[in-house]
Amino acid sequence: MPKTKVVFFRTETGEVPVLDWLRELPTKARAKCTDKLERLAELGHELRRPEADLLRDKIYELRASLQGIHYRILYFFHGNTAAVLSHGIVKEKAVPTKEIEKAIERKRKFEANPAKHTHEN
Repeated sequence: MPKTKVVFFRTETGEVPVLDWLRELPTKARAKCTDKLERLAELGHELRRPEADLLRDKIYELRASLQGIHYRILYFFHGNTAAVLSHGIVKEKAVPTKEIEKAIERKRKFEANPAKHTHEN
């Protein structure tokens, strides 16, 4: 199976929420999240718990934990070959509904205009 392309969602104003969030994390937490992104690229749709999980409405969470802190990157798939990273959060008890709704809205925007909402590295 080919590797999954990992795409960073870009807002209308040019911000890249996942990259901004990752920059703010402590070094070890950023490294753990980066490792999970590599696993997502390797396994795509095949990635399962405990590393990833379906939340709802085709929104998934990439799961990393360090010293009792639960880091989550919300993402969705675009076709069979790309995973689009919406944004990251630090999870308390559960992923808040508003964060899932934000990812759903970003999915809708991305599907309407992928080129406009794709961050190029």
